[in-house]
Parts: sequence; structure tokens; C-alpha cells
Amino acid sequence: MTETLTTAVTGISAQNEDWLRLKAAATDLQVLQVQDGSVPDADHHAEAAGHVKSIVAAVQALAPAFPHDREYLGAACADFEAWAAGGFAVPDFLSSLLAFQPQEQRRDGLQHLVVFPMYTQNGSSNRLVEAVLVEVIWPEFIAGLEAGEYSNKLFVPIRFIDFTPGYDTNSAVLFPETVAVSRTPTFTWGAIFADREAARFRRVLKAAADITSLELPEGAAELLADQDLTEATFVMWDLIHDRTHMRGDLPFDPFMIKQRMPYFLYSLEELRCDLTAFRESVRIEKDDDADPETRRHAKLVQYAILFDRIFRFAITGTRVRNYDGLGGQLLFAWLHQQHVLHWTDTRLTIDWDEVADAVIALGASIDDLYWRSIDRPKTAHWLAAYQLVSATVTPNPASVWAKGPDALPLSGTPRGLTDQVLDDEFPLSMFYEALEKKMRPVIESTAGITGRTAL
Repeated sequence: MTETLTTAVTGISAQNEDWLRLKAAATDLQVLQVQDGSVPDADHHAEAAGHVKSIVAAVQALAPAFPHDREYLGAACADFEAWAAGGFAVPDFLSSLLAFQPQEQRRDGLQHLVVFPMYTQNGSSNRLVEAVLVEVIWPEFIAGLEAGEYSNKLFVPIRFIDFTPGYDTNSAVLFPETVAVSRTPTFTWGAIFADREAARFRRVLKAAADITSLELPEGAAELLADQDLTEATFVMWDLIHDRTHMRGDLPFDPFMIKQRMPYFLYSLEELRCDLTAFRESVRIEKDDDADPETRRHAKLVQYAILFDRIFRFAITGTRVRNYDGLGGQLLFAWLHQQHVLHWTDTRLTIDWDEVADAVIALGASIDDLYWRSIDRPKTAHWLAAYQLVSATVTPNPASVWAKGPDALPLSGTPRGLTDQVLDDEFPLSMFYEALEKKMRPVIESTAGITGRTAL
């Protein structure tokens, strides 16, 4: 059961002087750091020490506003001081990371001050000192879902208040595994910036609907008009998605163990989790006994998954092993080939009465792949997964994989098979090529977006 706090929700703003002092010192310190987070040039140590002193002083000044993080903030100051005393070698913030346990304090509006040397996914690959001021998003209906059938003790949805440059990017997650530590601990939480997800969704959907002349259903139009509503919708989607990674008939921990696999397997895993969230949302929407607010958001989750996948995921990022991009392409092509989605007379239309069954059918085909692969060797699973994807999305004409098992080095190591996958194994269709050119400025404009800078 999530702890209920008796302290008042704090209210540190992005204009708070101590926060601005912390933010400035962290930003200046980044210039002196190298990729592993260290400051190797001894000539810079005095300057770095000054920045660390400013960071520690600012954290100590801010700490009274965060009594629920007292242990963590104290440990963070100690880690910064130890790093400076040790000559700014590769930082080790294990003590403060272990002390930070936001999943135990999920309360709507509760703020956290977070400062670590870390990389930011889809942002910076360097472990620089980053600081974020955030607040938890935890509506009552989400608390009810999590306390019931959708338990996810690690899940922490948050929104930005302010951040250092590593988060002025596309990064929408705050994960403990990104922090510089001496050993890998057991991870007990994962935070997702639902406000950034919601804000970029709204901006992209509005532009895509205009470009494709798509008439949005009433619920989707509500999402465009209301940032708070969209944030809560994404929290529900993320709650169910995140827990799905470790549930179901899994061949063997297919995603969470770090391993080198063809990227289309990651496409299927991420899409499986999204389609599970879609299917569960359909079930909740049809449950007359469910909470009305939950049922309302369940319908909106379906629109969010569909439109985010086909309009943003498919054409965001490079064409180098873009597994989320491929997942979006697969969903679009599946719905088109099921005659549920139509691109006719340069206008996109969707048969909404048939969408749910079609999307659930795609999810069922992935679930069946996983179930069958429990009895298959790894190579056979990979080949079956490729067959599932390539039956709907046309492979690159230069693909070795597309030629079938006889063309692949099946007698070698699995790495040999992975090396045969092209960076752009499944190129964009002509529809997406045209859409991407028109949408590129819009998608690029969402870097660094927050709920406060939406539409």
C-alpha cells in the first residue's frame, strides 16, 4: 500500500532563488565533466569544487521544503562532498540513490528535488550532474487502479517544474539505472514524465490531424483541448504498459535483461505492452461496475495509444534500428490491411466501430508468438518474430533476412544473425515518407516541451 503522507504538498517554483542557484552550479559543472562524469583535468578541480559547494548549499537551503526526502537530500550532499574530496574521479552516488525512494510517496502534487550525475535517455549519453524539480501526478482513479488489478509498486508518474540542460531534450523518463554508481543495485522505482508525453502528443496529433484531414472523435478532441486530462490518460496508459513487461507468457524475460537482439524484437515487446494497455482499457470501458472516471480515461487511453503510435512513434527519431518507429509502422499497416484505416482521396478515415477488435487481434498475434516461443530455440523465435512483422510491413529490398533462413548464417552465433539486420530493415512507406516531411518541424519542436509549454 502506498504510504499516505501527513506533510503538506510543497510549493517550490522554477523561480525559487535557491533552485536557480543549484541549477546554475550544476550547469556550469557540466562543462568541466567528461562522459563518465569525472573531472579529469586537475586545473579544473578548484572551479569544480566551487560549483559543488554551491550545489550542496542550495540543496541544504531547499531541504526543509522536502521533509519526505530528508534522508536522500542529506545523502546527496554527502556524495557530492565525497566526490570533491576524492579528486572528482568517476562519481559514485550509490548512497543517495539508495536513499531516494519516490515510489513510497505517491501523492498527487508532491514535489521532489532530484540531483545526480546521470545520463538522460533520448537526451545526453554523458553522465553529467543533472537536476530536476518535479511533482508527482497521482489522481484518485489511478490510485484505485494501482491498488486493484493493476498493481505496479515501481511506477512513479511525474511532471516537470524545471530542469538542467540534459532534460531540455526528448527525454521523458527519470530512471535509477542512469545514475553513476559503483555497483548496480536492485531498482525499486521508475519515473515517467507524463506531462512531456501528453504535451508532445497533443502538439503532434493536432498537426497530423490537420495534415491528413482526419476528423477526430469527440474524446480525442477533448485530449487536444485539455493538458491535465491528457496527462492523467498517459499515466493510466503507462501504469498498465510498464507492468506488462514482466507479465504474460514470456519466452524468457525478453526485454528487461540487457542482451543484443535484432531490434524488431524490441519493437514487438514495446508494442505488446501498448496493445495490452489498449485491450485492458477496452475491457475497463465496457465494465459497467467500474468507476466512471476510470471508464472515461479508459476510452481516452485507446485514442492516445493509437494516435501516438501511428503519428509520432512511426516518424520520430532516426532510421537506425528505430524499434518504436517500427512498432508505429506495424500498427498503421495492420489497421490499413484490415480495412479499418483508410487513406483515400488524400484523406485519412478510421472505422471506429471496428478499431478495437482489429487492434486487439494484432496484440493477440504477438501474444501467440510469445506463447509458441516458450518451446522454441532462440533462433527460431527470432525468425518467427521477423515473419510476423514482415507479413505486414514490407522489408528493405536489400534485406538478407527477407530472403529467409537459407540466406542467413544459422550455424554461427546469434550475433551473426543480429549483424545481418539492416539499420533500416523496414523503411518508411510512401505514406509515411510524405507525412514525415510535413511533420518533421512539428516533431522537432517538441524537444524540451513540458505541460507548461504545450500548444
